[in-house]
Amino acid sequence: MSTTPPSRSAPSAVRPVRGEHATEDGAFGWLRALGPLGRRAFAGAFGGYALDSYDYFTLPLSMVALSAYFGLDSAQTGLFTTVTLVVSAVGGAVAGVFADRVGRVRALMITVLTYAVFTVACGFAPTYETLLVFRALQGLGFGGEWAVGAILVAEYAGARHRGRTLGAVQSSWAVGWALAAISYTLVFSFVGDGLAWRVMFWTGALPALFVLWMRRRVHDAPTATTAREQDPRRGSFTAIFRPARDGAPGLLRTTLFASLLSTGVQGGYYTLATWVPTYLKSERGLSVVGTGGYLAFLISGAFLGYLTGGHLTDRLGRRNNIWLFALLSAGCVLAYANIPHGADTLLLVLGFPLGFCMSAIFSGFGSYLSELYPTAVRGTGQGFTYNTGRAVGAVFPTLVGFLADSWGVGGALVFGALGYGLAALALFGLPETRGKELT
Repeated sequence: MSTTPPSRSAPSAVRPVRGEHATEDGAFGWLRALGPLGRRAFAGAFGGYALDSYDYFTLPLSMVALSAYFGLDSAQTGLFTTVTLVVSAVGGAVAGVFADRVGRVRALMITVLTYAVFTVACGFAPTYETLLVFRALQGLGFGGEWAVGAILVAEYAGARHRGRTLGAVQSSWAVGWALAAISYTLVFSFVGDGLAWRVMFWTGALPALFVLWMRRRVHDAPTATTAREQDPRRGSFTAIFRPARDGAPGLLRTTLFASLLSTGVQGGYYTLATWVPTYLKSERGLSVVGTGGYLAFLISGAFLGYLTGGHLTDRLGRRNNIWLFALLSAGCVLAYANIPHGADTLLLVLGFPLGFCMSAIFSGFGSYLSELYPTAVRGTGQGFTYNTGRAVGAVFPTLVGFLADSWGVGGALVFGALGYGLAALALFGLPETRGKELT
């Protein structure tokens, strides 16, 4: 694979984007191919997204305790997730524009500080309304982290390995989820529920120190930076909504269908991520430790799903990978929500394929959305479409909250399967991009 020399504006320590003598074969060939600078970017994005996940899951894991503390019904607790995700759409869109205008790494630093500060603030909230506001503000930082980090790494990765490289970044979500589940098990085992939920939010600040230190050594990909800085369209919302006309290509169709795809996948995912802990504890009668054990199966499946989906998106193509796991995810949701009471072993075992499928579908997102947009508006396009999906998909958990009182949480979870059907339909309006090189 050819190597492009860094621009003069790149730091003196920068080496070629893809290691000149790196062997790209083998299980970790994708990592060696990134080169020294690309591996630093990978580490920064991986750590940042794991922290993003950790801070997000402090709420779903604390939901039962929060409901009891503030005397909330299912609709009110579901509103926490909806508000977070709706505001994250604004934060993600802004972070994407910022990443195109001033750089990927600077945008990442801002997102980490924002969601860390407001996660801690949630722990001090005296009322339900205050907590709702702090959680919304946390969404501003939460929304930008993945889109910007994925672009940073995508611009270092070659076409051959981009799917599995971004799938590995995506797998850090499962790492953060696992850390949150461990913290939940420890905190709620030794601290009373009235204080434990606050402690969970306070722990959300600790990993930020490590990520901030690590990112002092991370730089934007030199070649992509040069292309972005020389394009007058950089960071333009107008550009991603310009229709094709007079034979000139436009991005409107791509933006609309990519937003629909993101809505379907994230509507299904956040329905499960928000309500499965409550389902296990309130309807299946599991203890804190028991819930943690069942989540361990779900999270293990998620981690392997991210890695496997990354490999498959390179082998099968972006669209085929999403189609495959949309179908499998919908099937797993229906099966998981209809397991009869008393069949707890089956509930435990089925958590693995559920976590696997609903995560494998995400593995291609980082590479696919990056490849759909040119360098100058890559942050803007990816930030907008991914986070619009979060905002509209956020309606799903709230609908489950409203339906839970009459259908039960387990019955309402079936609604999440509809999101995966929507994602499959959206693919008919998008092209295949496997093999595309990024500048």
